[in-house]
Amino acid sequence: MSRVLFQRTPIHRISLNLARTWGTSAGWWGVGAGIYVLYLLSVTPLVKRDFLSKVPLVGSYYADKIPASDKPF
Repeated sequence: MSRVLFQRTPIHRISLNLARTWGTSAGWWGVGAGIYVLYLLSVTPLVKRDFLSKVPLVGSYYADKIPASDKPF
């Protein structure tokens, strides 16, 4: 009958494997959550003015081109 031998894995190798696996997943979830929050808050003037208008490729789309005389408040 064959005998099962268990080999002990050093704790630092387990930590690196866990960090690599869970870190990648957590990173993708964080990117998705960030995009979702920006999508929800893209209608607020503060986010448009301070963040979205300064993004290089899409900043001109979010720039405020309405003259101050036409704004009600």
